[in-house]
Amino acid sequence: MNQSVPISQPVKKERKYRVVFDRKNCIGAAACAAVAPEFWEMKDDGKADLIGQKVDKAGNQFIILTHGQLTPELKSALELNKEAAEVCPVQVIHIYDEETGEKLI
Repeated sequence: MNQSVPISQPVKKERKYRVVFDRKNCIGAAACAAVAPEFWEMKDDGKADLIGQKVDKAGNQFIILTHGQLTPELKSALELNKEAAEVCPVQVIHIYDEETGEKLI
């Protein structure tokens, strides 16, 4: 009897990204909320909030996204947040590769 032994395939890790929001320097332009309302909302103080955020040691809001993460409308979570970062007039939204630390935006 010739039994085949399954070959172990390495599990490919899905790339993760950290979206970081420097809220204290937000001017409340609402551009982020306009292009990515799935992730950004305006608060009573006139500034944006990153929905579902945690806060890092520096006081910045952040969330972690995976490369293939989609919204319920099947939009790319990463692309929506890239667009939010690009339209921010004061550039207080940044995106980093979680593994390498490389700044994408």
